[in-house]
Amino acid sequence: MFSSNLALAQTPEGSGSAKPKQGYWWYEAPPPPQPAEAADELVKPAIPPMAQLATWTPPRIRKLIEQQRDYAATVLTVEAVADFWRLQDFARRKARAFAGVTQLAMLQHPELNSKSANPMVGHARADLTAQKDAIRRGYLRAKANEFALVMFSRSTCGYCRVQWPIVQRFQEEMSWQVTLMDLDRRPDLAARYGVEITPTTMLIRRGSAQRMVVASGVETYPNLAQMAYQATRLLSGDIRPEQFMTGPGEEDGFFDALANGPVSATDPRALGGDLVPPAPEPER
Repeated sequence: MFSSNLALAQTPEGSGSAKPKQGYWWYEAPPPPQPAEAADELVKPAIPPMAQLATWTPPRIRKLIEQQRDYAATVLTVEAVADFWRLQDFARRKARAFAGVTQLAMLQHPELNSKSANPMVGHARADLTAQKDAIRRGYLRAKANEFALVMFSRSTCGYCRVQWPIVQRFQEEMSWQVTLMDLDRRPDLAARYGVEITPTTMLIRRGSAQRMVVASGVETYPNLAQMAYQATRLLSGDIRPEQFMTGPGEEDGFFDALANGPVSATDPRALGGDLVPPAPEPER
C-alpha cells in the first residue's frame, strides 16, 4: 500500500499517470513576478487648426478637450492651460451656433416647436389651462357611472384627514362616487388591493377587475384630477401607455408621443400591424 502510493507520487509528469502532488513535501517554485504596469505616458495632444477642427464630430472634439485638460493639469504651463481654454471656447461657439440654427429651424418648421402647442404668454396660457380643464371635466363626468374612487385610510393616519377633503372635492366637481375604506376595520382589504401606505387613492372600474392607483400619499386636487383623467382614458382603451402624459386636447399634437407614428419596437405599427390598444392589467 505504501509502496504504491510512493510510486504514484514519484511518477514523472507526462507519463500518462496522475499529475504530481502538491503540498508540504512537493516544492513548487513561485511564479515569476509580473512586470509593474507602466506609468501613464505624458503626451502632448496635437491640436489641429480651427478650420480642420470645425469638421470634427462632437465626440472627437470632446475627447481632444479631455486629453488637453489632463495634459494641462499635469504640466501646469500657461500655454498648455491656454490651449485647453481655446478648445473650450471653440466648443462654446459651436454650441452657440447650433442654438442659432435651431431657432431658425423652429421658425421654418413650427410643427417642431413646442410654443405652437404650449404658449407661455399670460392670457393665452390662462385660456389654454381653462380649455384643458373643461375637456378633462367633461370626460370624467361622462365616465361617472363607469368608474369610482376609493381612498384607503387608517384612523391613526393624519395625512388621510388632509387627503379626504380633496377626494370629496373631486366627487363634487366630477359627480363620481367616492368611498372611504378604513383598513383598521377591514385589514383584509390591504392585502386584497395591495395597499401598503395610507392614504392611497385608487380608481376602480365598475363591474370589472381593472383598477389603478392614482395617488399615494397626499396629492393636490389638480394632480388628482389629472391622474384620474389619464387612468380613466387608459383603462377605457382611449390611449396607450405611451400616451399617459398626453394631456387634455393634446391628442395628435406636439405632446402626443404617438402623433407621428410608433416610437417603440413593441408597437404593432412598427411591424406594419394594426394598432390595437392592449387591455391594461389590474394593479395588485
